[in-house]
Amino acid sequence: MATKKSIWVLFGILAISAWVLGSAIQAEAETLKYKFYTYVIRGENNLIGDVEGHLFWHHVREAFYAFENGEVATVTAIVSGDFIGTSGTFMQYVTVNFEDGSTIIIKSQGTGGTPPAGTTTAGWKSEIIKGTGRFQGIKGTHTAKAKYLPLQKGEIGQKGYGEGTFTYTLPSK
Repeated sequence: MATKKSIWVLFGILAISAWVLGSAIQAEAETLKYKFYTYVIRGENNLIGDVEGHLFWHHVREAFYAFENGEVATVTAIVSGDFIGTSGTFMQYVTVNFEDGSTIIIKSQGTGGTPPAGTTTAGWKSEIIKGTGRFQGIKGTHTAKAKYLPLQKGEIGQKGYGEGTFTYTLPSK
């Protein structure tokens, strides 16, 4: 009888400990919302030739993010795309550089296209793959949407603007 009671007491202690430790470890997700402006600093466009209008491109973009909390960051994005006509897929790696030296690095994949009005739209979801400084150990996702202006003479890639959100957790300190 004492053994059964001891087992139940031990089980109760373990259950309470797991609940207390589990709730202490869980971090509440935070968000960083921003608006941005982006432009191509260098790139290459290559016609594939298998079907009319098939273009594979690789661009390096820079951007400026203005966050709702007043922070600003500069951004470098390495982007590749595979379009047929006016739409297709892209993939990018983005490094967000904050004023304090902290960074967030994301990997994105998505689709884009040019609607009849001539402005290109794009939307994508990203995985946060690394953070440094105050973002060390970051885990989370990133979503964004953009509008790209018509290509002007001499430009290799379109200028764009839009908004996005980082949703993330950081390890407890």
